[in-house]
Amino acid sequence: MAVKITWLPMNKTIEVDLDSMPYKEHGKPHSFLDVAKNFGIHLEHACGGNCACTTCHVVLKKGEELLSEMDDDEADRLDMAADLTLHSRLGCQAVIEKNEGEITVEIPAWNRNYVGEGGEAELAGAEKKDD
Repeated sequence: MAVKITWLPMNKTIEVDLDSMPYKEHGKPHSFLDVAKNFGIHLEHACGGNCACTTCHVVLKKGEELLSEMDDDEADRLDMAADLTLHSRLGCQAVIEKNEGEITVEIPAWNRNYVGEGGEAELAGAEKKDD
């Protein structure tokens, strides 16, 4: 089985088998940040996924029922996030608990980094141009 995750605004859909995905040591295992690290999707995480900042703030568009409940630490930290919505979660804390179904998650515009972790300049969601 696998869960299908669509990342916005990139409109990139991946299928994830949580049972075989290795843990990348960022955020909680099977969190959005963990999935992003496994699939080369850039999701800011200034604190290393330790629930100490809000840079991995994401907004769920579909599939909230497939995720862990928000705990008090995440809720307290989210209170400090920009553009907080009723569907906001921290990518390092929101754990995908069901290995089937569909999720759509958006990285807010204010949180899209212009420089990727590998040092290559990019705008998250922009198409890369071949030289």
